[in-house]
Amino acid sequence: MRKKLAGLIGILILSVVLNACSNYKFKADTEYVIDDFNVTNHKGEEVSLESLKGKPWLAMFIFTNCTSICQPMTFNMTEIQTELQERGVEDYNIVGFSVDPANDTPEVLSEYLSHFTVPDESKWNLLTGYDQTWIEQFSVNSFKSLVKMPKEGDQVLHGSSFYLVDEKGIAVKNYPGTEEVPYDTIAIDIETLIEERLGK
Repeated sequence: MRKKLAGLIGILILSVVLNACSNYKFKADTEYVIDDFNVTNHKGEEVSLESLKGKPWLAMFIFTNCTSICQPMTFNMTEIQTELQERGVEDYNIVGFSVDPANDTPEVLSEYLSHFTVPDESKWNLLTGYDQTWIEQFSVNSFKSLVKMPKEGDQVLHGSSFYLVDEKGIAVKNYPGTEEVPYDTIAIDIETLIEERLGK
């Protein structure tokens, strides 16, 4: 009898959890309109804000000579993509803006990414092809995030957040990108955005 009761309680808890997940509604925390851009990715392809519209995308700011947070951030982004793959989510992109474009050519960015186990590189765009002034202004205007080349040394100051941009080009949420990264939450948010766009 106790086993049956425990089983019934387990089923009830599971049904409540599943029901809660199915009723999850995405709630935006921010409303940052992303400035238009037309730049180059690590594969030498042209990428613009317009070309990214229609699907949600995750954005981050990194550079290849970074000695602190960039490698952990890139690794964490691959972990998010693994979570998305396990959920069967396909309609999204991952975008990394280089904050050191003078050094981060497409070839250098491609070499950098090759050191990570990337589940699906076709969804990745590590961007360059602009100058330092542009990226510093763009990051502040579009993501309210500081990027600054120091007067001495080569370690560019930049934020460590991941940003979720919706299919219209509006940054609607941000998450920690180095420690205590909410992989599940990010994956669920992207999945929910896609489902809401498709009217599911």
